[in-house]
Amino acid sequence: MSDILTVAGDSRLLANPDLDRARPYGPAERAILSLEGARAAHAAIAAWEGYRPTPLLSLAALAREAGVGSILYKHEAHRFVLKSFKALGGAYAVERLVATRGSAEGLTVTCATDGNHGRAVAWGARRLGVRAVIYVHETVSQGRADAIAAYGAEVRRVPGNYDDAVRASAEAAAANGWTIVSDTSWPGYDLIPRDVMQGYAVLGIEAEAQGARPTHIFVQGGVGGIAAAILSWTWESLGADRPVLVVVEPDEAACLLESAAARRWTTVGGDLDTIMAGLACGEPSELAWALLSPGADAFMAIPDGRAADTMRRLAEERIAAGESGVAGLAGLVAAASDPQARAVLGLDAASRILCIGTEGATDPTIYREIVGRDAAEVEKETA
Repeated sequence: MSDILTVAGDSRLLANPDLDRARPYGPAERAILSLEGARAAHAAIAAWEGYRPTPLLSLAALAREAGVGSILYKHEAHRFVLKSFKALGGAYAVERLVATRGSAEGLTVTCATDGNHGRAVAWGARRLGVRAVIYVHETVSQGRADAIAAYGAEVRRVPGNYDDAVRASAEAAAANGWTIVSDTSWPGYDLIPRDVMQGYAVLGIEAEAQGARPTHIFVQGGVGGIAAAILSWTWESLGADRPVLVVVEPDEAACLLESAAARRWTTVGGDLDTIMAGLACGEPSELAWALLSPGADAFMAIPDGRAADTMRRLAEERIAAGESGVAGLAGLVAAASDPQARAVLGLDAASRILCIGTEGATDPTIYREIVGRDAAEVEKETA
């Protein structure tokens, strides 16, 4: 096991023991994700009704507090109607699936979700006239389940955690001839997850066009899909000169950090109980791990309190952000407050940070409980 550093008294940081910055982004990597694929996804998604790049916000006050040069926050709260970056992945994969088949007739798609991915698949399915059956586990909030059902999907709740829902979805697909549209991969299932992750890379294309030139990127973990997508964009574009990439997860569901520590793909068990519901994943995507294992610079795990504090701090800046959406920024705040972590990550007063704010207030009730105000009230103050 590799050494894990305790950061700011409550978080964990692991410098990737298998990082190889000299490794080129070669054919094996491009077979997973590529700039060519990202540009194709961007062209397709940009043609959808209601498309517009989400804002890249400057958090000057937080940058001063963190002792870094700048913090840019890619705010996904108004991505189409879904309040989440997931629209770029699940809905794009459904579109690709229908295009490949040549028709939506007779097609049923299914997936497991903590909320946002299932909502994106349901929305994408409704756009194209496809039936969707979405599996949620027992701790997914009713608000998130209702938001999926609002797009016409059948929502089925199963006992256990996210990984149990993944298995239930896969079993139902096999029994009924449905097609899984998952953001995670496993042996024998990887083509559709590539499309999902390729859609996520649109975030990088947008951020670059908006002027982002980061020295560091702090991005959420989960199964690793968005982290791999952002890494692929920077690695293929810039090689060894790419920004330092730090992957941030909930302490209760840190499957990527634990995989890095074990120096092999591995899982974490338990109920994966965290307010960062979109990141409550115990099994990494094997495709994502194939890129993150040699390419990510570091992995962090943070407690729920860090996410809640960051949501409240962003509300002071008139930004309504969800629990999972703030994880990367919360990881930065923790690391920036710790001298040893700053040294490990090369954070200093000149550092330019990019954080991906992956969701807005996707569950209004939970947001109000944590922040003390409605998201609409916070956002109204922006006007």
